[in-house]
Amino acid sequence: MEIPSKYNATSVENKWYDYWMQHNYFHSTPDEREPYTIVIPPPNVTGILHMGHMLNNTIQDVLIRRARLLGKNACWVPGTDHASIATEAKVVAKLKADGIDKNDLSREEFLEHAWEWTEEYGGVILEQLKKLGCSCDWDRTKFTMDDDMSEAVIKVFVDLYNKGLIYRGYRMVNWDPEAQTTLSDEEVIHVEKQGLLYYLEYKVEGSDQKLTIATTRPETIFGDTAICINPNDERFAHLKGKKAIVPICGRVIPIIEDDYVDVEFGTGCLKVTPAHDENDKVLGDKHNLEVVDIFNDDASLNSYGMHYEGQDRFLVRKGIVKELEDAGILVKTENHINKVGTSERTKAVIEPRLSDQWFLKMEDLAKPAIDAVLKSGDVKLFPKKFENTYRHWMENIRDWNISRQLLWGQQIPAYFYGDGKEDFVVAESIEKAVELARTASNNEQLTADDITQDSDALDTWFSSWLWPMSVFDGIRNPENEEIKYYYPTNDLVTGPDILFFWVARMIIAGYEYKDEKPFENVYLTGLVRDKQRRKMSKSLGNSPDALKLIEEYTADGVRVGLLLSSAAGNDLMFDEALCQQGRGFGNKIWNAFQLTNLWEVADIEQPNSSKIAIEWYEAKFQSVLIEIEDHFSKYRLSDALMSIYKLIYDDFCGWMLEMVKPAYQQPIDRTTYEKVMSIFEDNLKIVHPFMPFLTEDIWQYIKERSPEDALIIAKWPEAKPINETLISEFEFASEVISGIRNIRKQKNIAFKDAIGFSVVNNEHVANTFDEVISKLGNLESFEYVTEAVEGALTYRVKSNEYFIPMEGSIDVEAEIKKLTEELTYTEGFLKSVQKKLSNERFVAGAPEQVVASEKKKEADALAKIETIQASLASLK
Repeated sequence: MEIPSKYNATSVENKWYDYWMQHNYFHSTPDEREPYTIVIPPPNVTGILHMGHMLNNTIQDVLIRRARLLGKNACWVPGTDHASIATEAKVVAKLKADGIDKNDLSREEFLEHAWEWTEEYGGVILEQLKKLGCSCDWDRTKFTMDDDMSEAVIKVFVDLYNKGLIYRGYRMVNWDPEAQTTLSDEEVIHVEKQGLLYYLEYKVEGSDQKLTIATTRPETIFGDTAICINPNDERFAHLKGKKAIVPICGRVIPIIEDDYVDVEFGTGCLKVTPAHDENDKVLGDKHNLEVVDIFNDDASLNSYGMHYEGQDRFLVRKGIVKELEDAGILVKTENHINKVGTSERTKAVIEPRLSDQWFLKMEDLAKPAIDAVLKSGDVKLFPKKFENTYRHWMENIRDWNISRQLLWGQQIPAYFYGDGKEDFVVAESIEKAVELARTASNNEQLTADDITQDSDALDTWFSSWLWPMSVFDGIRNPENEEIKYYYPTNDLVTGPDILFFWVARMIIAGYEYKDEKPFENVYLTGLVRDKQRRKMSKSLGNSPDALKLIEEYTADGVRVGLLLSSAAGNDLMFDEALCQQGRGFGNKIWNAFQLTNLWEVADIEQPNSSKIAIEWYEAKFQSVLIEIEDHFSKYRLSDALMSIYKLIYDDFCGWMLEMVKPAYQQPIDRTTYEKVMSIFEDNLKIVHPFMPFLTEDIWQYIKERSPEDALIIAKWPEAKPINETLISEFEFASEVISGIRNIRKQKNIAFKDAIGFSVVNNEHVANTFDEVISKLGNLESFEYVTEAVEGALTYRVKSNEYFIPMEGSIDVEAEIKKLTEELTYTEGFLKSVQKKLSNERFVAGAPEQVVASEKKKEADALAKIETIQASLASLK
């Protein structure tokens, strides 16, 4: 088979991905093997590949490919999330561009457009993942709006409702005026912003008295229904039982008393707007206050806003401040830092709003999930530090607002049959709903035309919290073969930002519906940031095009670049240089293969230097294999990759191949060659999860293989006893060789010129690697002596002294002069360091690391002086 001189990543990547797909290596069905299962965190169907996806899915692919090599039945389920808010926004934007108003469409018509859009643009990200090399079981691809997935969601809603865990309530919710839907508390990000505190004067009815209140939102005065004072605040005792007049709108409102009011904040008087603040709503309920909602769905003011009706809330703020100022009602303003709730999806400022919504009671449901992570350890978080975050969220859990005012999503299976919204039934189908409604209303004449389904959709997370079960049809058919085989899954790889949104809720659902954890381990990746530590985003323009990176640096190179510095839970400072390093690593492996391919193989005797080199590398490989296994067990994939990188780059390419390489134009013995290629294959196996394309390509070039012998399904190397002595002896020998190379470099002695070599073996080092040292140093002689050799250059490794006779190849006088100057300089440097260290004030006052650094300088200088003195002695 002809091997190309250059590695063409594009053609190689397409070739082997097609080959893997053609031979169905990614597909899994239950069998007698141990299953290893991961489910993809479903990206939004609207999404395209970004750096976070790249990191997350590379990690999953590494885990799944390694599981295959370990002989497990590896199953990686891919899929996408319907992303209610994001997708509906995209569809609405497209309709608008086509001159269509969403409000002019029926639900069915809108959904037709949504499905059309999804089929045309959705799922792009899954195709992009293939470019990265992701070995998902594409036959199992799921979408949270698939019929079977939706059926599972509705089934769960009905079940939880029948258990009394889902209820409908008129509650204060988070309203996103851009998406025009409610959000759960977890979908609101509280952003610290610089704002103003406005001090406004309210007249006291029937007197000339005035009171001053402080507010951050003057536009909400139209919704004021009371002024509240603290009953213990003597400053306002004269206001008890009186009424105040709201500026501009002139509404007369009571002055109430409640110790909720903080006498230290603002003026000590609080305006109460029950429709637009959760705490105000509590006060309103307690004091039976009127509730006045002043906003439309888009956060413009309604008719309560008088002459501001129809204007956006922030425009109204500017206008009303000027009006209040002109009327002498605005007393002053002060700078004020405020935490403003913003929508995670649209970035719009959230409006607290009273609304009829569906809620899921969480307190009891959460208990098994709390125990699983924090007590029994059935579910383990990596890194462990996130347990504290998990504890905080779960122990302070609130009921989950699961309804959304959207059309795209599973429609809530509640059916109203009375005149208002009080009479309803919950059922999996309209037929069942009619039955229930007839019974509830005591009216056997009711038909489907007499009932109306709730128009709201369920929160997207209400479908994705079932993901590890629903992808195996475990909700609809809880005893089916696949759910019993694949569940619980093994590892979940995701970001800490959705630890509560998704991870905790999946654990809750798992215990509720399978009485079991959904996964064993949760690997929490960090965020991908740029070199300036900024989070990568389109708006900042600091996020590289993922596919262009693959095109430039190869898929393998990008995978290595991402993983070289992405320890679990720690943010990754992304730099394209990392991808360049990854591509360089690939080139190194390819060139090593090219080198072995150039060797002529002959049936000749194996040199002892090659025999010992192979024995050493096999021992080193086994040592690193244990390291790798340990790193994998702790989800330290970056460390595992670095161990592999050093093993192959330094030990295999840098040392072993050099040790066994035949002399120029000479053949290599067959025994060595076959051993080297066997070692090369083991190297490819451990690199394969990280660099799947390059490794499969070389694997297939090494020899003709059948599909049953492809690398993707090869066997992970077996652990064997380690010869630690050999590893230790080589570490010493490598320093000896480096010393020879340094002298050759310093004295410009070409490698082709053989040199003599003598050693005073004070360390009693074994002679195991003497032939290797001779070969790599090109030594014409190698002898053990008992005393220094005159007229030679020398260096030390520990207490061993090594001598290379110069025999006229250098100017001895010039060399003595150079070494003498170097000795004088080093002795002067040593004195300056020792002076510092003899200064008690310095040693006592300087930071510990500074003192340690100076002590190291002293030790290095002393060692250098000893070496120079030995060299001078040998030359004189």
